[in-house]
Amino acid sequence: MSTAAHGTADMATNTKIQPRALVRASGGPRYAVALAVDALGTGLLRPFLLLYGVTVLRLSASATGIAMTVGIVMGLVCMPAVGRWLDRGARSTVVAASMLVRVVGVALLLATPAGHVWLFAAAALFLGIGNQAWPAAHAALVATVAHGRERDAALAAGRALRNAGLGAGALLATACLAGGTTALQALATVTGLAYLAAAALAWSVHLHTHPAATADRDRADGPAPRMRALLAANVVYVFCLNVPEIALPLVLVTQLHASPVWSAAIFVANTVLVVTLQVPVTVLTSRFSRRTVLTLAGVVLAASYLGFLAATSLGHGWSVPAVATVSVVCTIGEIIYAGSATALVTALAPAHLLGRALARFQLSTGFGLAVSPAVITALAPHGSAALWGSLTAATLLSASAVATEKDQGAAQRLLPPGGSRLVSSTTASGEGLK
Repeated sequence: MSTAAHGTADMATNTKIQPRALVRASGGPRYAVALAVDALGTGLLRPFLLLYGVTVLRLSASATGIAMTVGIVMGLVCMPAVGRWLDRGARSTVVAASMLVRVVGVALLLATPAGHVWLFAAAALFLGIGNQAWPAAHAALVATVAHGRERDAALAAGRALRNAGLGAGALLATACLAGGTTALQALATVTGLAYLAAAALAWSVHLHTHPAATADRDRADGPAPRMRALLAANVVYVFCLNVPEIALPLVLVTQLHASPVWSAAIFVANTVLVVTLQVPVTVLTSRFSRRTVLTLAGVVLAASYLGFLAATSLGHGWSVPAVATVSVVCTIGEIIYAGSATALVTALAPAHLLGRALARFQLSTGFGLAVSPAVITALAPHGSAALWGSLTAATLLSASAVATEKDQGAAQRLLPPGGSRLVSSTTASGEGLK
């Protein structure tokens, strides 16, 4: 895919997808393999971590859930340090570290005796740190290798690849669950080995930047964009990621009394759609500004929430298929959101402050993912209007905030041809703000 022309506004771009160029823009073949191995390992264990605590370690469901939540929240606390590390020029090293810290988490998990909740909490903490640090580190690496709309497509390709790996890992783990506790322990072991292999592959890319050069190029005396409205809106936008996993199963099973098969089918369809459409949709929307596309994502998500409200009010026999149909619209909104949000952050942030900007964005994402299950489960008992009406209003308000926020100083941060100097075999080309 060719990089878009320089300028302060979005230009029409080449919408032809070239797989080889996409792999190169995503960090190269070795890095792509690292992403796939990491995602496969994550899919083997992460969906069944609660089950591991309950069945293998014989912990209560509440204690296991609290330990996992604490791990996620404490992982967010580490994000400012990750951002500063990235801004010192580290790229592949931070990605590898986010994978290695999860190896420690898996090792602690395997070493935890039955009934020891604190060791399980420590394992969840290291897993949480790695899971929170990885998205920012990955986005920074891709933003260093690729530029303009090519970078957006590369970020989209990484998400598609990761979802494919997560789905494959989860399916493989599901097939192995008949083996009981022994199978879960084996899955944890394979996960640790996968993280170790992925870390070695990511580290071997040897990619970092010269922070002094990027600081000079991006006018270090200028302030970083605050992005307050964008970060606040992202907390609400990210609720869409938990709709197929939490909101829809809750509504289908407890309110519509549908078979759990429907929830599973919707989740599988969501994964397949993300894997197959993430890159094409991101490329298709590249003719518009990223902020416009992110606003559109909010409108599509809000429309899907209204669709869920209408679907749940239909008569018996119609509601469940209608919810499943509307879920496709919700997934399209999720795809548009995922393809534009991180890309917008990387476009707004000066290169020497990219790590901190991505860390702040990940803080808002992690916070939204942490609170959304509690919000969804608190609203659902009050009826469909309370759940879907609240999500619609909040999402439309967020979309409005995204649309009206001004990109202070962003238009002046144009990179000259040649881009940042990389200490690696990969070269990057410059770009303007797209």
